[in-house]
Amino acid sequence: IGAFAYLTAILSVPTLAQERSAVKQGFTLAPNSKKKILVFRPSVRVGAQSTGGLFEPNAEWTERAKINIQTALDKLQLKLGNEVMVAPEAYGDDVRNVEEHMALFAAVSRSVIEYQFFKGNRLPTKKRDNKADVFDWSLGDGISSLPGAKDADYGLFIYNKDAFGSAGRKLLQMVAILGPGIAVKSGEHVGYAGLVDLKTGELLWLNADAAMGGDVRENDGSEKRVRQLLEDFPGSSLGMAQAQ
Repeated sequence: IGAFAYLTAILSVPTLAQERSAVKQGFTLAPNSKKKILVFRPSVRVGAQSTGGLFEPNAEWTERAKINIQTALDKLQLKLGNEVMVAPEAYGDDVRNVEEHMALFAAVSRSVIEYQFFKGNRLPTKKRDNKADVFDWSLGDGISSLPGAKDADYGLFIYNKDAFGSAGRKLLQMVAILGPGIAVKSGEHVGYAGLVDLKTGELLWLNADAAMGGDVRENDGSEKRVRQLLEDFPGSSLGMAQAQ
């Protein structure tokens, strides 16, 4: 009993606050500004985290999460404050183009978390005179070739990955905590949402977190996740209080 009490106490210690959202300097998006936002179908991956930490995809969980997240997004996107357009269905080479840009968006988001949001690793190019933060990231001007891009001003990208810790992984985490101080994390719940200029590829706003809440396999959990992803979206009525 003492071991489990100790484990619970260790896991309940709050982590240090870390930035998780940013806006490009000078960018604003007022409500009802008549700007058109193209919403791409979210990239969703759900599975288990093996004892060794590997991601093991689960097709049933992923399909359920895709439906839940899309339903929550359909419900909440009307509160984004401007005209929302759903990206047209992609075919042929366009499918690969969208997938490549979604993968690029995820990679850029991971870099932002690592080299900008985590201040200890912040790159010199992301600081001005070592004082003012500089948010300057891009997906490249190839973004303008995506389906529907020519008819909109901005594109909304959403990436979501959940790896639920297996029984073996959770046991390993407990043993590691009670052992010689080896860090073992059980579960991974990553979410990125970003607004991109469809002409230049500039990343204008990003909300990226490697520790999201909400079980996307459930309806309520998916709505919580989408609210968190869209929290503080420029010009929207989705405030912080709603995302808790």
